[in-house]
Amino acid sequence: MTTSSQTAKAAKVTSPDLRRLVASECASLSGSAVSTVALPTLAVLELHASTTQIAALAFLGQLPNAVVALPAGALSDRYAKRPQMIAADLTAAAGLATIPAAAIAGVLGIGQLYAVAVVLGITKIVHDAAAISYLPVLVEPHLLQRANSRLGAASSVADSAGSNAGAALVGAIGAAHSLLADILSYVVSALLVWRIRTPEPVAPPTEGRRSLARDIGEGLRYVIGQPTIRTVIAALSTLSFGLGVMNTYWAYYLLADLHVSPTALGVIMGVGGVGSLAGALLAPRIAYRIGIGPTIIFGFAVSPLAQIPLLLAGPGLRWQMALAGTLAVQLFWATASGTSQRSLRQILCEPRFRGRMQAASTTVTAGARPLAAAAAGALGLFLGVRGTLTVGAVLQIVPVILLLVSPVRALRDMPVPPTRTTVPPAREGAS
Repeated sequence: MTTSSQTAKAAKVTSPDLRRLVASECASLSGSAVSTVALPTLAVLELHASTTQIAALAFLGQLPNAVVALPAGALSDRYAKRPQMIAADLTAAAGLATIPAAAIAGVLGIGQLYAVAVVLGITKIVHDAAAISYLPVLVEPHLLQRANSRLGAASSVADSAGSNAGAALVGAIGAAHSLLADILSYVVSALLVWRIRTPEPVAPPTEGRRSLARDIGEGLRYVIGQPTIRTVIAALSTLSFGLGVMNTYWAYYLLADLHVSPTALGVIMGVGGVGSLAGALLAPRIAYRIGIGPTIIFGFAVSPLAQIPLLLAGPGLRWQMALAGTLAVQLFWATASGTSQRSLRQILCEPRFRGRMQAASTTVTAGARPLAAAAAGALGLFLGVRGTLTVGAVLQIVPVILLLVSPVRALRDMPVPPTRTTVPPAREGAS
């Protein structure tokens, strides 16, 4: 490769439009990190939500993943992605703005949190389906892992800064009013996406007007027919279920049972963000040294081990420091693994199916979380919070087994992008 071509391709990964996309994701994530601290605090400490209400809030926030993801992915492959991202950001901002408005009017209740959780869930799915499939438009295939690493690193900084800012804002102006930061972040994100100018490839013409259901079915058949993509998505979905069981009560457990203050909760999450940043920055180097497959598998394997200190923890500063350190290690490997598996799926997937591939992943991965929240609510009645967390930790062993017995284990280098394939047709009579 000549020096000039190297320079051109290096410039591509740092193009202005890629920087705008990264900045947009960072703005949105930093604001959402504030909400991650503010919303549980608002529900638990100000609205005095019960464990059942906390489980219901988690369930409703994740429910759109099981309902909206597949149509969103099909629309992402069919239409321009930038307008979808902008519309999703502005809708999220409008929905979130109702919380501080209701708080000022003195009419805020848990029901409104339920409604806003659903709106935020829908808009996140629409935005992510478009954004993840739009990234390969901005960079060449061999630079995808570097671009994902850069995006992951910047996102980790934004998430960590947002968590610490959220803790400070909650303490200074209250949980409801601190959400104004997240509202502003969505507006900034929309403006940055609006400024992107890289043209998108035109979708190939189809005979007549195809139904959305047919596009969805074609995308599902494509994903099922790709062994590596199929295995990674299956592992992600089982890990997501285990984490979903734990995350239903994670913030509640720290705030109510371990007596962690909102400020300390934000600090713990912020320290975890530092680990995530390191994992994103080092992901390409780790994958180069030990292989892309082992990097993915090791990231999955660390997750259940990292839950042991949480299950043994008690009140006090030392335990809070231990939890922060453990979370940093967990997120380091989770981000390194996540960056690697995302790049692998993007490279292996044909461009015309990227939105639907991501939608299929979201449906079975994030779509498992409402079921996990419902399961956690039932388990909480019989086992208590700590017992439910234990079940969630044990379930995280399953995806490690799936990957160890799959071809992912032997994968060392990033594969070559595939040529166009033929998708098996739908059965007679299918839409």
